[in-house]
Amino acid sequence: MLAGMAELTVTISPMEDSIFTKIIKGEIPSHKVYEDDRTYAFLDIHPVQEGMVLVVPKAQIVQFMDLGDEDYAALWQAVKKVAQRLREVYPNKRRIGVQVEGLDVDHVHVKLFPIDTGEEFRAVADPHAEPDHTALAQLANKLAF
Repeated sequence: MLAGMAELTVTISPMEDSIFTKIIKGEIPSHKVYEDDRTYAFLDIHPVQEGMVLVVPKAQIVQFMDLGDEDYAALWQAVKKVAQRLREVYPNKRRIGVQVEGLDVDHVHVKLFPIDTGEEFRAVADPHAEPDHTALAQLANKLAF
């Protein structure tokens, strides 16, 4: 160290648990639809469309391309299973929309929701709306497998 210079100590702290990690750990309640060793799927409390499910890896990773190969494969296998279940429960919808983002929560998540139109796909949820937990619980029971 140079004379007169103070020693700099840098401490790297682990990433704080995301809201999704807290949901997976059971610290925050959720309306679970599906779970396996590597993934967790639950209803969004502010859906853009009825039936919107979030599928997340249990590993807290910010960007999907940074997932390890096994977690990446498990995520997309879970997405396919949940999408097939949504198609069974919403047979009159034309498609199951899929969005991969991570802007609101720093934890990879795939959004799945039944849609008929592009407008429904591009709809924006109202994050200030009060969730109807009774209706969400009933829907989760219907979708769970």
